[in-house]
Amino acid sequence: MFYWMKADSNSNLGVGKATMQAEANAILASANRLDANFDAAIELLSGAHNKVIICGIGKSGHIGSKLAATFSSCGSPAVFLHAAEAIHGDLGLYQAGDPLLLLSKSGNTEELLRLLPFFKKQSSPIIAILGNIDSPLAEAADVVLDACVDREADPMNLMPTSSAAVALALGDALASSLAHARGFTPAEFANFHPGGQLGRNLLLKVSEVMHPLERTATLSLNATIREVVIEMSHFPLGAACVLDSEGSLIGLLTDGDIRRLIAEEDAILDKEVSAYMTKAPVSVYPDQNLGEAVALMESRSSQISVLPVVDSETGRALGLIRLHDAYQPSFS
Repeated sequence: MFYWMKADSNSNLGVGKATMQAEANAILASANRLDANFDAAIELLSGAHNKVIICGIGKSGHIGSKLAATFSSCGSPAVFLHAAEAIHGDLGLYQAGDPLLLLSKSGNTEELLRLLPFFKKQSSPIIAILGNIDSPLAEAADVVLDACVDREADPMNLMPTSSAAVALALGDALASSLAHARGFTPAEFANFHPGGQLGRNLLLKVSEVMHPLERTATLSLNATIREVVIEMSHFPLGAACVLDSEGSLIGLLTDGDIRRLIAEEDAILDKEVSAYMTKAPVSVYPDQNLGEAVALMESRSSQISVLPVVDSETGRALGLIRLHDAYQPSFS
């Protein structure tokens, strides 16, 4: 029985969960159907040195627009061609030999069928993601990927939900596999995303974002909590580095540590840092990618927002990096 029918019809939450489960099941079923046609599609795409033309209309068109962006971001230039606009002049962006990725649930989309004679005349390889593999578009394509679904995920079986999800997943699978086949690297990915957080994480080093030691609260092992509070007031970065006589990092005390101490104990200001600091704290090196530092802070069981930066050879403290700084558009 279709999953949504098990949900409480009076429960919005139940229908929502059932819809998502139905879409997930449809994608899994599609993945299990993948066969040699998928390899053939990748071979066609990887062998072409032209841009990929992704074409559809309606909801398939919206999926196609997203896929064009995904392909382009992974080193395979792609453009979306609206099927209706194509027959009224937008074919000007097409060049002979451009591989085509056609999207259609029915496999009978009139606008796509009207374009086929033109594409065939130009000898372009045609890959089709179709919800109906016994259709005119399937017959005309060089490679067909089966995107059929038993039914849509919504209770009315009307909205393009499961069918759209499967088409999107198949397109993403093509983009991922094509990037893999072409040996696309994280460094290349970063070059296509210089303005976003993904690019920042890959392109920038910790040293470009960190606060240097001279602008960081630092103390010796026998400093008091009072001295820590004063020092952290001068340099409000959320933490103070505890250093030995050689300048090596031996501990860290954060704003959170001090707040917890005040809540739990009386008269703490004259007590020494050594009793309350985090010994051998997690740290990063200045030449690490920003993304590594962000992942380290966000992956901790209790998320941390600040990391000491130390020299990779000597362990000498060099400064601090905050999670806040990693997401800032400009640096201090």
